[in-house]
Amino acid sequence: MTSTAEPSAIVPVFDGHNDTLLHLASGKAKQAEIAFGEGDGSGHIDLPRARAGGFAGGFFAMFPPPQASTTNMDEEMKGASYDLPLPPLLPWEKAQASTVGMLSIMLRLERAFPDDVAICRSAAEIRAAMAAGKIAAVLHIEGAEAIDADFTSLDVLFAAGLRSIGPVWSRPNIFAHGVPFRFPASPDTGPGLTEIGRELVKQCNQRGIMIDLSHLNEKGFWDVAGLSTAPLVATHSNVHALCQSTRNLTDRQLDAIRESSGVVGLNFATCFLRPDGAMRADTDLEIMVRHLDYLVERLGEDGVAFGSDFDGAVIPAAIGSVAGLPRLIEKMRGAGYSEALLHKIGHENWLSLLERTQGQG
Repeated sequence: MTSTAEPSAIVPVFDGHNDTLLHLASGKAKQAEIAFGEGDGSGHIDLPRARAGGFAGGFFAMFPPPQASTTNMDEEMKGASYDLPLPPLLPWEKAQASTVGMLSIMLRLERAFPDDVAICRSAAEIRAAMAAGKIAAVLHIEGAEAIDADFTSLDVLFAAGLRSIGPVWSRPNIFAHGVPFRFPASPDTGPGLTEIGRELVKQCNQRGIMIDLSHLNEKGFWDVAGLSTAPLVATHSNVHALCQSTRNLTDRQLDAIRESSGVVGLNFATCFLRPDGAMRADTDLEIMVRHLDYLVERLGEDGVAFGSDFDGAVIPAAIGSVAGLPRLIEKMRGAGYSEALLHKIGHENWLSLLERTQGQG
């Protein structure tokens, strides 16, 4: 993996996962268009820092948050071990309202910044947006509570641009069971897909919607692997052999993803990177390279990408925000990653994956 380019070369990054819409909807930032367009320093992604960091776009998650929580997850996950209680099932009406609210924010951003943001429905549209210097946004659902058992809302969301679904965000729903936030532990934590969940896989395959296996427990993973006709994908997960979190993937799971010509996006959340499972910002980038090395060895150069979890987790302070992406790229260069491989991991593998997935629809 010999590097030949100048150290200053910017690699465009199309990222597998962020929670920026949730951040903008949470009230922690200014009005969404102002916070995103001008940058107020309250989150990880905004237009000025995206330009500085070479952020070319990614999967923008619509995540229906719990109704209430007394658990400070970031603090609880600093310990030597933890097992966080999961919130209860979220009612469809509340999940739909929050999902539509985040979709509305994305539509408003596209309207407010037509020269800078584009909602994309295909790899071809992503390539066109990138060529025009726009942030290419693909709509993703993290936790499918907003989708009803008859899938009528899926038709509406698909028409609005939805192209990726994670059936669960850790808490159980009508489709599947997720993994709890537990360390150290196996991802084999409970039952797999429900009958409606199995139908969701078929509905996604018919439409060419990508199915995200991050947050799904191991039995659910194998249920999807046995049903889906599309490549297997984990947009923001890491290596269980290096960090024994329930959220990370075992070697056997990684092998199945490789066999399906799928992709894993490296999660920047420090609790899924560090051998001690701690959510701490003082995490060396060398640990990220260690996970990337393992993933490339296990999945091949076409099966690895980024899935940052920007605006959804504590990330290494050395990156800090989307503006810090070049520091990770430079660390990879120093570890011997070639320019061709940097561009594959940076954006090309996600685009190729979408082409293969949407070809199933």
